[in-house]
Amino acid sequence: MWFLLILIAIIAIIAFKTIKIVRQSEVYIIERLGKFYKIADAGLTIIIPFFDHVRSVVSLKQQTMDIPPQGVITKDNVTITIDTVVFYKVTDPAKAVYEIQSLKKGIEYLAITTIRDIIGKMDLDETFSSRDGINNQLRVVLDEATDRWGCKIDRVEIKDITPPADIRDAMEKEMNAERNKRALILESEAQRQSAIMIAEGKKQAAILEAEADKESRITRAAGEAQAIKEVADAKAKEIQMVYEAIKNSNPDDKLVQLKSLEALEKVAEGEANKIFIPFEATSTLSSLGTIKEVFKN
Repeated sequence: MWFLLILIAIIAIIAFKTIKIVRQSEVYIIERLGKFYKIADAGLTIIIPFFDHVRSVVSLKQQTMDIPPQGVITKDNVTITIDTVVFYKVTDPAKAVYEIQSLKKGIEYLAITTIRDIIGKMDLDETFSSRDGINNQLRVVLDEATDRWGCKIDRVEIKDITPPADIRDAMEKEMNAERNKRALILESEAQRQSAIMIAEGKKQAAILEAEADKESRITRAAGEAQAIKEVADAKAKEIQMVYEAIKNSNPDDKLVQLKSLEALEKVAEGEANKIFIPFEATSTLSSLGTIKEVFKN
């Protein structure tokens, strides 16, 4: 009975040592007698107990590693603190286990030295405005350095850049001054635009007023000209009628001269009319006046 129990226990131990279940996105590094033997992929794996053993379990998923905040000195001798995170993935599990003692420590130390080298060549303002450039430089350097370790650096992101307190206060004051400057510039620009619009409005109003006055003058002058023309036409018709009446009555020369003078007198009543009398007619004016009085009686 005891022998059977011991045999079952031995079989269970052997089975436990022999049968390995590898999970998805993981691989086992199998050694045989202390030497690398194979990489066991996901699924069921059989190994020989006491000869083979699992050296390491390596994850093939993308992994993240926070780099502890580091104090670095910029080109203009300002000490800032940079917090960084690295995204990496193991591409060759055997190299990741055998080429370096600790892959995570290697990436961390390499990232710290690279950050100090890159930031040491930049001014403080440049570090804030060139995060993408810093991230890209870090990724390229780390990717090249970790390739021999069977590792691929996918991304490097700077989470935070913290300057000293006095520098931060000075930057805040500078930003406030810049905001006030932009506000004053916008206000002055708005006032300028308003003045331009007001002046343009006054200009257009003056132009329209001048156009209206011009049209009014033209219309009034046209009306006056038309009125003068109508008066002149009426006077001409009146003279024509008098002339026709005298002509039809077959008057003598004295009567014609008298009626002509009466017509000229009526024509001269208009303010816009001017009468020119021939010099030859002035010799008979005295006698015509007497004749006119006779006709009136």
